[in-house]
Amino acid sequence: MMEFRIAFIGFGVVGQGLAEILVEQKQMLKERYDFDFKVVAISDTMKGSVFDAQGFDLEKLLSIVKETGKIEDYPEGIKGWDSLKTITDSTANLILEVAWTDLKTGEPAITHVKTALKNKKHVVLTNKGPIALAVKELLALAEENNVEMRFEGTVLSGTPALNLGLYNLAGSGITKAKGIVNGTTNYILTEMEKGMDYESALKQAQELGYAEADPTADVEGYDALGKIVILANTVMGANLSKDEPPCEGITKITAEDITKAKAEGFRWKLIAGAEIRADGSVEAYVRPEKIPLNHPLANIMGPTNALTYTTKYLGDVTIVGPGAGRTPTGYALLADILDINRIVKE
Repeated sequence: MMEFRIAFIGFGVVGQGLAEILVEQKQMLKERYDFDFKVVAISDTMKGSVFDAQGFDLEKLLSIVKETGKIEDYPEGIKGWDSLKTITDSTANLILEVAWTDLKTGEPAITHVKTALKNKKHVVLTNKGPIALAVKELLALAEENNVEMRFEGTVLSGTPALNLGLYNLAGSGITKAKGIVNGTTNYILTEMEKGMDYESALKQAQELGYAEADPTADVEGYDALGKIVILANTVMGANLSKDEPPCEGITKITAEDITKAKAEGFRWKLIAGAEIRADGSVEAYVRPEKIPLNHPLANIMGPTNALTYTTKYLGDVTIVGPGAGRTPTGYALLADILDINRIVKE
């Protein structure tokens, strides 16, 4: 019987989101999905690290982290290992890469993932860096070492946009994908339509936790760009570098633009898109677009995300759901883990 021994690399909002789900659903996961697991290691640059081959009392560990912010306050286990030693020397056979994202270099996450795969450990990640920058190389490395790598949470969080394209719509003849893949900008545009100016809407988004203190990655479109490059390269077979597609954010859109579009029967949305051209190459972009009010994407408001696949045999298929957040992104990890659990049991 396969038992998953899990190591978290990073234990911020997303990692803790999954840990809470695992505590809550342990019995159901065993009964319904025959999923046996224990968490044996956690390494976080800010909170410290701990390894215990016997597995943690996750509930106890979560409450300690909530109280003191320090993983190393957990009473049992070996302390002080860095992330790479945790990957190589712990007894974990499944590595969760949920450390901070760097879309410029992909590090240190690319090194984490490569190290895990070379050590024949399965990997699940929500970290966009490695997948946006090196997905083909990493998938080849996983295959070479006969392990699985999954990354649903890198696009639309727990809303299964990638799995829909890769598995459920396999053979449907996908020609195009376009959608709202950044909740922060969609929230800002929604509030501007209600009468707020851009600066006030951004400030409100920051207060609600939808936008970072430095909102550049969201409002200039870089976050959306990383996601559409991942989608194009994995679902549509492209080989785009993240700097190739043109990228424009929402910072130039004014309240007047929004009012004018509405009067004409349109609504501004920040759209990330990818399309297969006649010669088989894939073109991708991020830009504000005026969407007709009768299109499904026009009615996606607030921080919600949505993606429309255009297919040869089914026409348009649209998926709608949360694109960020503690529990949705934690769930994305769980969905991928259960997929690997199913595969290794076959």
